[in-house]
Amino acid sequence: MTKGSNVALPALSEDVGTVIVSLGWVSPTGEGDADVSVLLLDANGKVRSDGDFYFYNNPVAPDGSVQLLGKTPTEDGNEDRICFDLTAVPPQVERIVVAASRYGGARFGELENVRVRLADAAGESLLRFAIADVDAVSAIIFGELYRRGEEWKFRAVGQGYDSGLAGLATDFGVDIEDDAAEVEAEAASEAEAEAASAVEAVEAVDPVSGDGQSETVAPATTAATLEAVPAPRRPDVAEGEPAKRTAAARPRTAKKKVTLPSAPPKSLAENDSWKPARLFPVSALKSDRDREMRATSVLLSVMTQVPRFGRRLTAAFGAPSGRMETFTEVSLPHGDTPRRPDGVIRIERAGKLWTALVETKTNGNALKADQVQAYMDIAARRGYEAVITVSNDVALEGSPLVDVKIDRRRKHKVAIWHLSWAEVAHQAQLLIQHEGVGNAARTWLLQELLHYLQHENSGCHGFQSMGSAWVPVRNGISDETLCQGDPRALEVVENWERLIRQVCLRLGGDLGLKVLPAQRARRGADPGARRIQQADQLCHEGRLQAELRVEQAPGLLTIGADLRTGKLRTSVEIPAPEQGYPLTWAKRLVRRLAEAPADLHVETLVEGATGGPRGTLERLRPEPADLLPKGATRITGFRLSLFKGMGSTRGNAESGFIRSVDDAVHRFYTSVVVHLDRPAPRRAAAKETVGAG
Repeated sequence: MTKGSNVALPALSEDVGTVIVSLGWVSPTGEGDADVSVLLLDANGKVRSDGDFYFYNNPVAPDGSVQLLGKTPTEDGNEDRICFDLTAVPPQVERIVVAASRYGGARFGELENVRVRLADAAGESLLRFAIADVDAVSAIIFGELYRRGEEWKFRAVGQGYDSGLAGLATDFGVDIEDDAAEVEAEAASEAEAEAASAVEAVEAVDPVSGDGQSETVAPATTAATLEAVPAPRRPDVAEGEPAKRTAAARPRTAKKKVTLPSAPPKSLAENDSWKPARLFPVSALKSDRDREMRATSVLLSVMTQVPRFGRRLTAAFGAPSGRMETFTEVSLPHGDTPRRPDGVIRIERAGKLWTALVETKTNGNALKADQVQAYMDIAARRGYEAVITVSNDVALEGSPLVDVKIDRRRKHKVAIWHLSWAEVAHQAQLLIQHEGVGNAARTWLLQELLHYLQHENSGCHGFQSMGSAWVPVRNGISDETLCQGDPRALEVVENWERLIRQVCLRLGGDLGLKVLPAQRARRGADPGARRIQQADQLCHEGRLQAELRVEQAPGLLTIGADLRTGKLRTSVEIPAPEQGYPLTWAKRLVRRLAEAPADLHVETLVEGATGGPRGTLERLRPEPADLLPKGATRITGFRLSLFKGMGSTRGNAESGFIRSVDDAVHRFYTSVVVHLDRPAPRRAAAKETVGAG
């Protein structure tokens, strides 16, 4: 599309009751990012209330009409997706504005390939709009959905704002508050209050003890844990009614400070051998079939009983919000032999049904192409919308896990989607520890689901093996016999990418922050060609490397595996401050790292040279001045690195490569990165300079 053009959605697809809008951009440095926002406008072009403003502090509409789904890695960067259930949009809303903004003084001119894409409920891309001339703006209206009679249309807008998210929201009638310092102060106060409450709960006195003496008792583990889970913010209004504007309800564009919940109180068990009673036992699972049936039933049942969790998983597949029912072991006719998919999901909205077949695999079992193909054919004949596969494997961009043939001649389209068990656990962990579901019983159900998925006998552990090529490739690199073009090297590179995506999920779930693989590929780059190039580099250099973008981190977190030396290196580069003296920078850095491991390597990055002074933190603590280069060489930043032995086996055991990478990333972030200053807002870059955002 071109700027200012519009198109009617029914003219593009028959399945536009639910649409997914994806906003994308590419950072040349891999660090730049932006945040999406949505505004629902009435006939006057204004929000009905502040509740019609959806962004990172208010991501989901109570009626399910809007849901910010978060970021998804693509071959040339990331896409931030938003799901719109157009059948649920209140009739008073005539326009839906889709925008994005940058934070802390950054500008869109520092990013490339800024674009918006719209897809129907089956995931079929319907339109694309590339936005140019974004040099000096910090917020952009990408496009808008608007009503014309009984149908919805999309208009390509591409309008920029110099005043950021706050200015954009204010123009549409939102009464916002943009005080980041106040938000952090309130978060700190809340954390102190929670800590005090926990202490009071643990030190509560039981007035009716057996010996007549007061004694300190710990409350029941489940109850105390549930009380510590933060409840989500919910508007105190009836569905469909605009919220009353009050000073306390003003949306804040300052990002929330996420704090992990305090440790639960001590259990009442007499000793560690006592095991808490569980809703979903795993001890009776003896075969793969038992594990698949139990895992499917557990997952689908919790999705119906915890609507926010079920909606979180299905919205990404274009499903509407509505009453959900799930079924297992359903028999469906298919030729002479009926087929029995592992599960079925049905969602009812306004008298219409959205249906998906579910096929699950546990342990290392792979999805079968003929089985999935049969389910695709059944879904097409019966008018179902999707087939969802769930397994421990991780899908790669541009490389489907299962090759299926889609008959384009059929009028009804069926989408195929994949979920990793690691992603299911990630979404449950986010809701339990960081977002809440607003109900103690639902929180407990999610906790039981997460415990089940993480149990060693469930078979739902996510990506667990580097594949059969791992040992031959590692040995070939060690004895220098591995040649470029060897297909085994490509297999290792693909599995390395799967592992990194899973590491991002686990770290993001622990922190409650966005963690994504950083992509530096150029616009239009073929992901398959990129992996072939990485495989050739592996053969030549013997190293695997990836970069992670962690929200609020001062720089990209790099993880590298040197197969020649058997070492893992985790590192982060932090830029030098814009003001002050080099000695002050060095002293401050060492002070910030007071609790970091003594074997942390610190290296000074200097302009126009391969490297500056370096040393371990243990040696630099008494003499920070040793980090300063000789002469007038300008310091551009510092690199912090930790080294760790690499697991040798291909699996996820204690001595395995997968576990060692996961542990290395987690240890580096929790022991090093958390002590560093957050990235300071950058000044607006000059036109001839390309910043890093």
